[in-house]
Amino acid sequence: MERGAGDAVLELAASLLSFAHSIFGPGICPGDWVWATGTAGALIALFPVLGTVIIALVRKFTGNTYNAATLTAFGVVGGVTAFLLPWLLFNGVSSVFRSLFTGDGEVALSGVELRSFHEGTCWVSAQDRYLGGGATGYEVLFHPFESWPLYLLRIGALVVLPAASLLFVILQVRAATRRGPRWPGRLVWVPFAVMALLSLPVEANTAGYLWLGFLPISVLGLIPVYVIGPPSWSTVERNYQRPESGPPQAQQQQPPGPPPYVPPPPVPPYVPPASTRKAPFGAPPLPPRREPEPDRAQLAADPGPLPFTPRGAKPPPPPVRPAGGRFRKVRALGHGGFGTVWLAVDTQLDRTVAVKTAHAPDAETEERMLREARALAAVHHPNCVRVYDIVSEPDGLGLVMEYIEGQPLADRVTKGGPLDDVSVARLWITMAGALAAAHAKGVLHRDVKPSNIIIDPDGNAHLIDFGIARSKGDSTLTATGMMVGTPDFLASETAAGENATPASDAWQLAATVSYALTGKPPRGNRENAMAALMAAAKGERLSELPLHSAHRRLLYASLDADPARRPTLRTVARELSDWLAREGHTETGPVTQIVHRKAIGDVDRTRPMR
Repeated sequence: MERGAGDAVLELAASLLSFAHSIFGPGICPGDWVWATGTAGALIALFPVLGTVIIALVRKFTGNTYNAATLTAFGVVGGVTAFLLPWLLFNGVSSVFRSLFTGDGEVALSGVELRSFHEGTCWVSAQDRYLGGGATGYEVLFHPFESWPLYLLRIGALVVLPAASLLFVILQVRAATRRGPRWPGRLVWVPFAVMALLSLPVEANTAGYLWLGFLPISVLGLIPVYVIGPPSWSTVERNYQRPESGPPQAQQQQPPGPPPYVPPPPVPPYVPPASTRKAPFGAPPLPPRREPEPDRAQLAADPGPLPFTPRGAKPPPPPVRPAGGRFRKVRALGHGGFGTVWLAVDTQLDRTVAVKTAHAPDAETEERMLREARALAAVHHPNCVRVYDIVSEPDGLGLVMEYIEGQPLADRVTKGGPLDDVSVARLWITMAGALAAAHAKGVLHRDVKPSNIIIDPDGNAHLIDFGIARSKGDSTLTATGMMVGTPDFLASETAAGENATPASDAWQLAATVSYALTGKPPRGNRENAMAALMAAAKGERLSELPLHSAHRRLLYASLDADPARRPTLRTVARELSDWLAREGHTETGPVTQIVHRKAIGDVDRTRPMR
């Protein structure tokens, strides 16, 4: 039985050599069969490429679902294509040459092939002796008997070429496992590394030319894997979605008519996926964590699970009580088309607050402000500004908010320069959690930008200014020449007139992150707000993305022109959490250098906040 298997391998290797000789076997130095050996190595290199292509195609449909079936399939693919077939063919080709040299008759080739096999050119006296009658790779490496120049050449052929081939096989499987954990790639490159070690008993000259042909195909094998591409973000997120609960009969008994608005479920504290969590010693492995539903669904233009005034009916006056002198204004923090933000003191609770007084020209606008204030007051996140109350002031409605002492991210980048990748990762995770908490309550920010992120004295980031008091048709220019809504940080679909969605908030956050890395908006600076708005509406090319950041790939995905192709905020947080864990950093910590109180005092608080 073993003899029959050995004969089958010899026949397969002989057929491979004959085919390689017919493809490329010129009768020039160093000989047609030497060239054919390199061609055979190139053909053998197609097997690991085939394995990575299969894995990339499977992941297009399964994403990051690594269960027993997918892991078994990947293990079989890696074992066969990266170890078994290459190892058998490497040894088979060497055995064919050795058999032809000894003339034992186990391998038969045509007369024309055998005639050239016994010829030689250049430094090769006879190809049969050169390829089948020399020492093995193990012998020439560990029992050297040649001069130093030849020994160094042997090291290059038997060590450097296999190591370079292994490097590109690793790059192939990393490309095949993009948008997911990297560890499944070990099912391919570890068997290949074992195969390279076990190929040392192959005749040294034969192995050298096989590896010489193997390396170029390993490099070119990256092309088909990148052409296939990673799985879509929606496919990646399948194994994080919460399964539907409740009997289907209960869903069928709903009364007819449009269902009431139900906000998404609240966002729990982020827990790293199972690939990064460690189970206690001796305990079974942790199951993959089930994430809430992705926040891709569009939210209402007037968010919040609150009743709306019937169409045509006059909205009732908002039940807003007068402030009654409770809030003593200290100084103005910012001005804009919406009104004024004041630093104030709550005289009853003896605490510092920020009061945004906005001019509401009609009762409908006041009602909208009240609904949004109620919805935002339900948002609870440590890095999201809190709303305490809404009161009636002599100059308009006043929104009482948490006062966050600190420095805007825009000023920090302008004065201190771009942030590093670790700080940006923490910033992105923190702000993604704050936005996700708002989206879960039906609140859209609509104006995420560097000036709306405050860095407190401890270096922590806070998301402020949800645009609650935005008046109708407000397009007032600020001192920086940008409109309300900030076209430099506006998603293309929103600039084109479509409704804002969580995906547009995620785009604005990614644009802000890109600014933190480069100091420029992703589309570059424009001469005025209208030019910036037109560039956003047309979806012009993103010309100012960071070139050398570790987050460049995730930024490209998050700034995609199509909202459906963008990763959700939860996906971004998972990707960044995995990256921080791989780099040996924690998610907690300052997102930038600690802001000293002197620097906070030097901030120009008279500059408009919009």
